[in-house]
Amino acid sequence: MTWSSSKRPDSILNYDCLYPSSRKGMRDLELAKEILKRKDLSLVIVKQGEPLYESTSSGIEGLLRAIERLRDSLCDSSVADKVVGRAAALLLIYSHVKEVYAATLSNEGLKVLSECNVPVEHEGLVPKILDREGKNICPFEQFSLTINSIDEAYEQLKTFTENIRRKQ
Repeated sequence: MTWSSSKRPDSILNYDCLYPSSRKGMRDLELAKEILKRKDLSLVIVKQGEPLYESTSSGIEGLLRAIERLRDSLCDSSVADKVVGRAAALLLIYSHVKEVYAATLSNEGLKVLSECNVPVEHEGLVPKILDREGKNICPFEQFSLTINSIDEAYEQLKTFTENIRRKQ
């Protein structure tokens, strides 16, 4: 394959002095991981020592919202996510992130990130991401298998998500 280029609401964060002592000398990815775990979030994005975004949304919705809100600011950011499958990996590559941490990472997610030379850390590697019942492959993971272009990943996954929402 050739690649071209809940509890709380999601929020874009603008903290000036939050975590000043813990942030000093801490890598962006380490800070994102710490915030993800401490606040029990599903997604945290950090850039240049500043938390930019956090979410409690499940699935890829938080990541889609982050892309909509942050746009080019995602470039060279560090992302900590609870679950990264192929769909999330495609969106992360589309956003030009610098590095990724996943509590749970699928083999396909790892393959996409590795092929695009994005450093990734993970706690657990699984064959595939399953749906909420844990019985079938996650619909986003399944749908993402049809996506062959990083440039089209965002629009295709956004449309797929909107179609699922309309059916509910």
